Amino acid sequence: MSRTSITLEDEEKQRCPAGASSPNFTCSDTPHSLPERLNLEPSVVAMETSPSPSSNGTGLLSLPWEIVTQIASHLPAQCVINVLPQVCQTLGKLSEDRLAWQLRAHKLLSPAASFPVGPKEGFDWSKACLEMEQLIGCWTGLENQAERQETAGERQEEAVGGVNGEAPAAEGNLVEMQLDVDLSGAAEAGEENVQVQSQDASDSSQLIESSSTSSPLEHVILPSGHIADVNCVLLLGGEEALCASGSRDRNVNLWDLREGPRGKLMHTLAGRGTISTHRGWVWCLASSGPLLASGSFDSTIRLWDLEAGGAEQRLIQSKAAVLCLSCERDMVLAGSHDQKLSIFDTRAADPLVKSLRLHSDAVLCLASDDQYILSGSKDQTVALFDRRAGKLLQKVKLSSYLLSLFYSTREVWAGDNRGLVHTFSMHNSSLTPISQFNIHRSLVTGVHYSPGALYTCSSDRTIKVHLPCAPPKTLCTLHHQAGVNGLSVEGGTLAIASGDMNVEIWRHRC
Repeated sequence: MSRTSITLEDEEKQRCPAGASSPNFTCSDTPHSLPERLNLEPSVVAMETSPSPSSNGTGLLSLPWEIVTQIASHLPAQCVINVLPQVCQTLGKLSEDRLAWQLRAHKLLSPAASFPVGPKEGFDWSKACLEMEQLIGCWTGLENQAERQETAGERQEEAVGGVNGEAPAAEGNLVEMQLDVDLSGAAEAGEENVQVQSQDASDSSQLIESSSTSSPLEHVILPSGHIADVNCVLLLGGEEALCASGSRDRNVNLWDLREGPRGKLMHTLAGRGTISTHRGWVWCLASSGPLLASGSFDSTIRLWDLEAGGAEQRLIQSKAAVLCLSCERDMVLAGSHDQKLSIFDTRAADPLVKSLRLHSDAVLCLASDDQYILSGSKDQTVALFDRRAGKLLQKVKLSSYLLSLFYSTREVWAGDNRGLVHTFSMHNSSLTPISQFNIHRSLVTGVHYSPGALYTCSSDRTIKVHLPCAPPKTLCTLHHQAGVNGLSVEGGTLAIASGDMNVEIWRHRC
């Protein structure tokens, strides 16, 4: 046995007497006082016999298993998950040790943070740690760059006498449309108020695009494609391939992000008998597989076939302005201004399956899976509907109303009209409010959650990236020139819809 191995074993024997179970973390070099809220679970490896030392008494596997675990805790999560199992079966067990992943998560988060926010049973700790480490590596430090870019933008704006003076108006429009305006006349208002202000994307990119090549992310402003505020954006196709954007210019644009350094506008989707995608403002987008759905203030939902290059598949007529959408395979769910939540079957001649009145005011946001539908309304309630049982399970009353909603099996994250981000737990067909956090200063227009990442955006002109604990740990705040109307996240790529008529992308450098 090597001198190093003998020394490590002797030190371990002094700290951990013979016969101590392995690994139970009673040694002095391991954490022995963790917050109760972390609620650590028993280690998978601890419940089994520790792996046997190597037969020749040398090498990594000759060390006590506690030391091997400690060494692995300093490796990137990606290495533990993807590389060590390829080395040998014994080291592969490190990726199955739930206690080790919980300890790793605790080190990444604030000492007082509660994580996960929702139920811990069945939580994917390894995925959460992997995502958190990737998020920290990509976004930490970008805030300073964004502040420098914002300052440069403000100076240039002053020099040209307020080129971007429409930004406050864009924010005001969003507040007006979602708070006070009568949406029954919104289609006409959309047509009358479209302002043709072409802003060269190359000029805009000089204001805020990062010139740093050391960052793992690149910031891209897609070429000019809209002539009014962009209300919604959606990443499509996997592998950061496509992006759809909907605007107050009544159009949906389809972008190919793989073409060129800044992407390429493939085409503007055109409805039958119209020169634009819709006859009113495009307010929401949703997709499932090759199906893309767009909802508008013209009280229609248009369906598009991405496999056919964005050809129109069909038109669904609603009875009021469509404010939010969700797609599940061949089903489309729509929330509208007339207080209804409608379920459509895209394969049927008469697509309307069911129309639900779960609220007493406009339905502003929704999320769904194959069992549940969650919807938020201006009546300051959140409704939980069981699709299989066909009944309303629960309504939660809030002191504000939700504008954005993200549901992921066990946890619900939502943003409201006061700048607060709300968290709910989903367990046994019950929706339980957990906490609310003061994240933004105005409307929270977009939320995206995954086990190890949280993104939010607001009409206060900021995009924030957080670790999804309670309270959220903010890694980066990006300051924008205009109100941010929505976001979409896919595979580490972030897209935003902004009030300055642009679609912006943050993605990994090639």
